[in-house]
This record gives sequence, structure tokens and C-alpha cells, in this order.
Amino acid sequence: MNTTRTTLLTFAALLLLSAGLMSFAFTQKVTKIYLIGDSTMADYSTYEGEDYMNKRYPLMGWGQVFQELFDEKAIASLGHLISTDSVLVDDRARGGRSTRTFFEEGRWSAVYRDLHPGDLVLMQFGHNDAAKEKTERYVATEGYREYIRLFVTQTREKGGIPIVLTPVNRNYPWKEGKLENVHGEYYQAAVEVAGELGVHLIDLTQRSMDAFTEKGEAYVTAHYFMNFEPGVYPNYPEGSKDNTHFQPEGAKAVAELVLEGMVELKR
Repeated sequence: MNTTRTTLLTFAALLLLSAGLMSFAFTQKVTKIYLIGDSTMADYSTYEGEDYMNKRYPLMGWGQVFQELFDEKAIASLGHLISTDSVLVDDRARGGRSTRTFFEEGRWSAVYRDLHPGDLVLMQFGHNDAAKEKTERYVATEGYREYIRLFVTQTREKGGIPIVLTPVNRNYPWKEGKLENVHGEYYQAAVEVAGELGVHLIDLTQRSMDAFTEKGEAYVTAHYFMNFEPGVYPNYPEGSKDNTHFQPEGAKAVAELVLEGMVELKR
């Protein structure tokens, strides 16, 4: 009888311990890193209703490979931004979106609803905002400033940490072996709004220009951007000449630049 009672008590204790451990595991905080922006940041493998490998590969946004960079060493180096041992990248960027269309389509409100204190929001817009010939997405620089202000302010309202990124540079213009800034007043607007609001800034425009220049125009054109001859990839039977969007090597290179920028940020 005593043996049976002891067994039952032991079993009950194990159940309680197990439940406690499970509860502890489920309540552990994971820092989410939300990415909001355009095609250069997007994860094409998450596009609903599309077969990425049989439709878009090797097209890849830098956000598509961002998660794989967050090993223990990387997370430890981000103690000024992240207080947890685990990071989950949630890439909400989509091709063709400007600050305005990202907001108008309800994409920002969806991020805002999901935000928790301590989460990060990395915002990188500008490519589509500047597209004057595409009126459905175009945003004048003052509107661009206002939407960045909104994203920053509302991130802070939820206890999140906003980080403004200047737009990654396109693969032009090159002058005397050096890549120059193609983003003009939109680049300057992002820098100025970040300064005005006292928000973290990663100058991805400058970082990408420097990194691409170091690699050289020929290498970057052939290996980083979507430039290849007909027949190389089944999804692009006619080839591709695209100096805005990335192949996998380019996407990873830019993702590494962003992580380096995060490490160098100060509180």
C-alpha cells in the first residue's frame, strides 16, 4: 500500500514538474525582428499561391536569408538591442511597395497588432517611393518622411525598437570604378528623419556602395544582381538584366551588411 502511494505521489510530482517545464518553455521570450519594406528585402518563398523554386528562383531579397545569420554569436553581439537568447525574423516586406502602399494595404497595421515590447522593426523603403512614372506607388519625399515618422512613432508606442534603413543601392551608376548613390533626396530624407526622431539608423545605402565597390562592378553585376544569359535558369528562359534585385549571393551579402550595422548601433 505504501509502495503504491509512493509511486502515485512520485508520478504526480513528475507530472507537475513536466507541466512546469512546459509552461516555462512556452513563456520564454523570443525577440521578433519585423522587416517592412520592398522587393529588395522581401522573402519570395513566403508569397502565397506561388511556387518559389519553379517561378522566381534565383530572385531573392536579403530578408530571405536574414534568419540564418542569427546564431548564438550573432545574438550575443546584439545585447544592446536584444535581451533574449532567441530571435525570429518575420519578413513582411513585399515587392512593389512604397511607404504609402505598405500602409494603405493594411500591411503596417498587421505588424502593429502583432508587436510586443522589445521587438525590433527594421524599415527600408525608397525604391518604389521614388518611382514617379508609377503613380500607383509614388510618394513625394515629404510623404515618405511622414510615413517613416508614423512607423517609428507607432513602433515606440508598442514598446518596440524602430531601426530606419536607408535603401540598399542599385547597381548603378558606376563612375571610375566606384558605385555612386542613386537614391538622392530619398536617401537624405531617411537620414534626416532618423536624426530628427533620435532613432537608430543603418546607412545601408553607403554600406552597400562601399561593399559593392570593393567587390568590383563586374563581379557584383554577375554574382550579386539578377544578370545572366538565356538558358541559365529555367525560370528565366530569356535571361535577365536587372540591376535592382538580388541573386542568393547578393542577398546574403546585403543581409550581412545589415547585421553588421545592427551590431554597431549604440543605445
